This record gives sequence, structure tokens and C-alpha cells, in this order.
Amino acid sequence: MSKLAKALTAAAGNAGESLYVEDVFSTYLYTGNSGSGSTQSNGLDLSGEGGLVWVKIRDSSTQHLLFDTERGGTNYLTSAGTAAASTGTDGISFLSNGWSTAPNGVYDLNNLGANYTSWSFRKAEKFFDVVTWTGDGVAGRTVAHNLGSVPGCIIVKRTDSANGWAVYHRAMDATAPEDWMMRLNATDARFDLTPSRWNDTAPTSTDFTLSDNDEVNGSGATYVAYLFASDAGGFGDDGSESIIKCGSFTGTGQVDLGFEPQFLLYKPYTQIYDWKIADNMRRLDAASSSVLELEPNSSDAEAGGAEIKINATGFYNWTFGGSYPCIYIAIRRPMKTPTAGTEVFSPVLETVADGTGTKLTTSFPIDLQVINYTPGTTSNSGFLDRLRGISTTTTESGQRLVSSATSAEASATVTRYWDNTGFQVSSAYNNTRTIYWNFKRATGFFDVVCYSGDAVSGRAVPHNLGVKPELVIVKRRNDVTNWPVMADVQTTTCRTLFLDTTNSGSAASYSGNTWQTAPTASNFYVSSFGSVNASGGTYVAYLFATLAGVSKVGSYTGTGSPITVDCGFTSGARFIMIKRTDAAAGWIVFDSARGIVAGEDPYLYINTSDAESSTDAIDPDSSGFIVNPAGGALNTSGGTYIFLAIA
Repeated sequence: MSKLAKALTAAAGNAGESLYVEDVFSTYLYTGNSGSGSTQSNGLDLSGEGGLVWVKIRDSSTQHLLFDTERGGTNYLTSAGTAAASTGTDGISFLSNGWSTAPNGVYDLNNLGANYTSWSFRKAEKFFDVVTWTGDGVAGRTVAHNLGSVPGCIIVKRTDSANGWAVYHRAMDATAPEDWMMRLNATDARFDLTPSRWNDTAPTSTDFTLSDNDEVNGSGATYVAYLFASDAGGFGDDGSESIIKCGSFTGTGQVDLGFEPQFLLYKPYTQIYDWKIADNMRRLDAASSSVLELEPNSSDAEAGGAEIKINATGFYNWTFGGSYPCIYIAIRRPMKTPTAGTEVFSPVLETVADGTGTKLTTSFPIDLQVINYTPGTTSNSGFLDRLRGISTTTTESGQRLVSSATSAEASATVTRYWDNTGFQVSSAYNNTRTIYWNFKRATGFFDVVCYSGDAVSGRAVPHNLGVKPELVIVKRRNDVTNWPVMADVQTTTCRTLFLDTTNSGSAASYSGNTWQTAPTASNFYVSSFGSVNASGGTYVAYLFATLAGVSKVGSYTGTGSPITVDCGFTSGARFIMIKRTDAAAGWIVFDSARGIVAGEDPYLYINTSDAESSTDAIDPDSSGFIVNPAGGALNTSGGTYIFLAIA
């Protein structure tokens, strides 16, 4: 279904505006300042719609703190113990665009210099709900909820006295999960009681049932429950897509969710073992040897642990849990189609050596960052991306690929501590003029895919671009190879180019070439060539497409006279990459941070280590950009060119 058709379907068939995972869930990193309040503007309407905020210091041993709108922002629970809810004068405030802490750091919410993670869940049908009740001590008591679907997981805590956190999960047993329970505050395996805390009754789309046990339904006691949906649809352009799944897996191998996750809560349910939480803002990626985990049942700082790696359709379990069955809650990565280039691309120019650890802002979480140390004679463009592993603290290195070389990826002390609004500068790039091109993955615009080769021609590699990619750049990560590029900007032909060379492109059919088959909205297809699909090879692919008002992958033919390249923009291009395809020429890049003006424009070649130069090759135009005859290799009469432009 086309985007227009989806939008029309949504308008006709859905009550209210379409919802996306970005509207109801957020992992937000922040650093405490103690002296003043800290606001986490995560885009969720928590004050109006309600929900849960779960906070933990990453780098020290402190409690997990849970606040919800049903009980109020000064009333918190700790998941690593049985304690009753605590109250005080300071806590958090629920906002229409996130939440904020009190100034003084009470409750370990804003300690000076401490690094935090927070997970926010907004109440929404088919995703999440919070309910409270007072117990009546009668077995068979039902509690109504507004999840609008059968819960996949229910977590209950008594709030007026010490008691464990009772957990129901739909995948804890194949036939009667309502007969079983676990506790979030403990490492215990599942256990069967008669009757169970759920009174041996399965939950429904309108309520769940409780026994008379004090842990869930003591007479006069007070309780809160957090309910999570599972594979219930309700989201996306047409309201049919799921953003959360509660399931199970056993042993190693691929776990198919139908989406790429950004958050996982998981535990082996037949063994004594910790609960684990991982998210893609810290380290839940496609390449690292371990993920960074926090344990809801423990106050421990985060640590590297189980080797779970995410991919376009779910995650691959390398070692976690051995052969034991595990339950999980998985939440989908962002899915909304952007409407402006500023939502997904930010060129940041640093010109002053202002100290290691300086924060540079982008206004969005970065998925790909290309760095060029512009003045030097060895100004290689370094590629860093979240899926291959980036610095999540002030002491780590990231995995860098260099586009002017064929070398494998290597660990490098580059930009660090990527968070929701930017990154910190490292010592390696803190002494001169440096350009950072920052990209965010988004439907219809840009995607990053990591995959392992199998040497099978015609191999389908899934992606989440949502449309057919027009520009695909691949690099083998674990060997010396070129950077193959597919530029599909014509109807029936493909030009095989290399990002690290000046070679011209060959116009040919897909069959038998590096790109075996034309890409689709869900897959691209590679041959058995070592640069894209060798057995044992590990790869990263960067995929771009044309998105109205945001990006344009296109082509033009040189005339030797000024050419206005209409990209459909309204405020001009802020990033332009051009490559001549009928003759040898480099990949030249312009950006608005260094200057796209009616005059001399600084440019860099992404395929060389040449220093930055300037020429009057490009002029601004509100619809896109203008290529001047002074551009020489960019506007030779009869020459053919491809380009990527971002508004």
C-alpha cells in the first residue's frame, strides 16, 4: 500500500490521529546537574495522556525508580526490592512533552555528573496502561483496564506495604500462562500456585482477574499494575502495525518480531537468573560483542552482558540463556516518516578547540555520523554508526570505517557519549576545524543495515526504509574491500560505483552484477561477490531514498551553463553529494554549515584525504541547488551525474 493510500485509510478508518512508537515510548539519556531541574523533552504527552517514567543511574549502584501518573510524581517504587511506595516533596513533574526532575537531586534523579537512562511509557491502547485499585480480599476480583487488547504482560506491586512484584507473561507457559507467575524484584524461576495470583484465569481485552492473596488483592491494600500489549496492531500510517511484542525464545538463533527492536526486557523463566533491560540508546546494536544491560531486580550499575544482536526483523540470540526458554518484552524502533530535513540531518561545524567533552547538538539521536578533519592533508572521512557500536560513555571508543580507504573497521577514539540531542567531542577532534555530518534513520529517508554474508547469489537483505532505496552504499567491515555503491536513479539500469574511488559507473542490468536484483521496499539483493556477500563476511549498508521535501536522490546532465536542480525543497539543500558517472571523478560534498552560498563554496572529496578546497561550483536555490559552469567536473557539457541532496 502506498503512503498516500495508507494515509487515506487512516483518515477514513481510524478515530483520531495516527499514533507511532515515537508518540508513546522513549529511552532518554541525561546527565544530572543537581543545582537546577533537568527536563527530558522526549516528545511524549505524559501530563495529558498519563504513563510511567522509569529511571536508573547507569554508572553507580542505585535503585531503579518508577513513577506513574496514577500515583503522582512524588510517589515512587523501586523494582529491586519489596518496599512500599515512598513519598516526598520532590520527585518528577509529568509534562506534555516529557518530564522533569526537581532541582536538588532527591531520590537519585539528578545527581551532579551522574549518567542516567530513563524509559517512558505513555498510556495508549494496544501498547501500555497503568491501573490502580484497592483490594477486597475476594478471590475472582476483576480489575478493568484500557489496553484495548489482551495484555501480553502484567506487572503488579502492592504500594502500601512490603510485597514482591508479581509478573504475568503470556509466554511463560504454552497452554496456561495464567497458572504461573514470577517476581520482577527476584531472580527466581516461574512458579505455580493453586490458585495463581491471577486466580488461574486468563486476562481479557477489558480486565484481568486476581486471587485473594495479599500480594495482589489484600482487603484494604492499595496496588498498581503496569500492562503491556502484544502484537495488537494499532499504530503506523494505517493503524495496522504493532510496536510491542511479548514472546519467548529458546536457545540461540533468530527471533523474528516483524520489526527491529529498540528496547528489550528479558529473562530465562525456568532458571534462577537476573532480569535484563537493554536499549539502543546505550548499546543494543547489530555488532557489539555484548550489550549494556541493567537489571530491574538489582541496583547494580550497567554492565556488558548477554550477546543479543538486533537486525531489521528482530534480534539474534548468540548466547543469552543457553538452551533455557526466555520471555521478553520488545518495543519497536522509531517508525514515523519525517516531514522536514532538520528532523533527520544536521551538519555541525566545530571551529574552536573548546575542550574535550564539549557537547555539540543535533536535536535528534544520531544513527550515522561522518567526520572530516577538514584542514589537514589527511582529512579522511570517518563513518560511525549506532548499529556497529558507538561510544555510550566518556571513556569508550567507536567503530570507524574510512571512506577513502579499503581497510576494515577499527576501534577509534572518536566522538563519544551519543545521546538524544547530540554528542561529545573527543580529544582526537578537539584542536581544529571539524565537520560532522549527522544522519537519523527514518522511514522513507535513510536506513542502516548490518548483515553477515553467506556467499549465495541473490541473497535478500531486509531493511526498514519502507520504500525502494535509490542509493545503497555497502562496506565489508572485517576485510579489505572497496565500497560498492548502487545508484538506482533510472528505470531499468544500475550503475555500479565505488565510494572510495573515482571510477565511472557501468550501466547494466542487475543480473550477474554486485547487485543481483532490483531492490524493493523491504529488501535489497546482493550477489556472492566478496565485497557484498562473502561467507563469514560482516557488512554495513547505508540506504537513501527520495522523500518529498526532505531528500532527493537524482541525476542531471551537464550543459556547461548554470543548471537549476529542482529537488522539490522549499528552503534549499543543506547537504549535497555529487558523482560524475560517465567518467572518472570523485565524490564531492558541500554542506550549509561550511557554506552553500552565491560565491566560493568549501568542498571535500569523500573518497580522498585531500584537504578542504573552495570553488564557486554550487549556488543556493530554494527548490534545491544550482550547478555552475565553474564547477568544471560538476557541469561538463554532456556529462552525466548522480546526487544526494538533503533539505
